[in-house]
Amino acid sequence: MTEELKTLIEVAKRVTPSPAEREEQRRSFAYGNTAFENSLITREMIDRQADKLAADER
Repeated sequence: MTEELKTLIEVAKRVTPSPAEREEQRRSFAYGNTAFENSLITREMIDRQADKLAADER
């Protein structure tokens, strides 16, 4: 592993994602795991359900 890569990894360890970035990552994770099992799942479906869940929490 190069020194440059080691430095980038150390910097990345200290990054705190914003709430919007965390939500984007959560949706990406949900899509990746569900689409793997069911190819009919779309990102739009994930977004609709995530938006619905968020509205229900309010």
